[in-house]
Amino acid sequence: MNEPTRKRRRKNEDGSTQKKKKKKELKGIFSSLLFLDAQKKREEEEQEQEQEQEQEKLLSVENNKKKGILEYYSNVDGYYSEVEESNRKKRKKLAGGESAGNHHRRLWVKDRSGAWWDECSKPDFPEEEFRKAFRMGRMTFEAICEDLNSVIAKEDTTLRNAIPVKQRVAVCLWRLATGDPLRVVSKRFGLGISTCHKLVLEVCTAIKTVLMPKYLQWPNGVALRNIKGEFESISGIPNVVGSMYTSHVPIIAPKISVSAYFNKRHTEKNHKTCYSVTVQGVVDHRGVFTDVCIGWPGSMGDDQVLEKSALFQRANSGGILNGMWVVGGSGYPLLDWVLVPYTQQNLTWTQHAFNEKIGEVHRVAKDAFGRLKGRWCCLQKRTEVKLQDLPVVLGACCVLHNICELKNEEMDPELLKVDVDGGVDDDHMVVPEAGLRSVSSMKARDSIAHNLLHHGLAGTSFV
Repeated sequence: MNEPTRKRRRKNEDGSTQKKKKKKELKGIFSSLLFLDAQKKREEEEQEQEQEQEQEKLLSVENNKKKGILEYYSNVDGYYSEVEESNRKKRKKLAGGESAGNHHRRLWVKDRSGAWWDECSKPDFPEEEFRKAFRMGRMTFEAICEDLNSVIAKEDTTLRNAIPVKQRVAVCLWRLATGDPLRVVSKRFGLGISTCHKLVLEVCTAIKTVLMPKYLQWPNGVALRNIKGEFESISGIPNVVGSMYTSHVPIIAPKISVSAYFNKRHTEKNHKTCYSVTVQGVVDHRGVFTDVCIGWPGSMGDDQVLEKSALFQRANSGGILNGMWVVGGSGYPLLDWVLVPYTQQNLTWTQHAFNEKIGEVHRVAKDAFGRLKGRWCCLQKRTEVKLQDLPVVLGACCVLHNICELKNEEMDPELLKVDVDGGVDDDHMVVPEAGLRSVSSMKARDSIAHNLLHHGLAGTSFV
């Protein structure tokens, strides 16, 4: 075999060998790719299985949660159903005849104890303790409740039971009698502070509207003749139909017109700043108010308050006091119908004797104010009542005073020790005689003084 042929054969063999190698290599590559692809598929399948397992776990947890929540709300619904059923039974029981004094408390109402009032409202509660708390006996208290029932009674609502009339009146009377802060009244009666404040104003307004026309009116006819006779038996002075006095009720310094309410005389006497409003009252021989003028600022003198009163307007128009006298202190002017003591220095025997007798009449009014403030201690303290509401409260106190006087309600001697107007007294003041307003009234006073002395009706304690 020639050399070229061998070379071609060797070359063909080499080529064939290389092709075989390349085929092997390609097969190896394909095998690797197939292996990788299979491995990737297995991994993907494993991931899918893991994801499915996770989803199954999540679904299981959520199902458990839902089941727990449903069980919880089921329990809550059951609880509130039981509560509602219990409340329904209680309402049915109350509607079936429980006393009005036992108040059903809802779950949303603050729990307060009204045990003290529950005891007071019982028939066997001691009369003396009742009188001490409310300044009157049970019969008088119930009569007031009956008179006010149509005005202050409230109806029950679906939310709560109305406060009974007796408790409403009791809250007001106890507040007026003690003068204690509203927070103390609230604890005593088991009611809210704002509720107590509202009740006091409502009952006082009802007293002024319903009871004042009945118990505080100017007398006429037979009553007027009886009053004149009683005052004449006290002093020997004829035609006296009333004794007049002006008292001051302390207040917290107002935000406006402060100087108008500044009580100069009380401040100077007691060395303690005082702001006040005035109460001018005319009383009969028993100390029962027949006329009141309430609410003028404490800086005003007795004569200024008098000139602002409705009594002054009626008397000066020739009405109710024609030929009759109202006795006042030295702070009032001498008028055709106002009789006052002599105030100049160096009094004569006759003038001093007259002053003694007129002082006895004037003392009736001052003692009446002492009982008024003794019964209703709120008049001795700076009140929480707003200035615009104060006349209603003070007027109610005057009406309640009249009811107690007419019903002969006894007072605790300790309550009578009140110092009217903090020791400020104008009965023995020496002040210049007021400007001449009526010559006829001066002559009439001189004539009365002369008759008292020379008919042996005046005292002899002149010094």
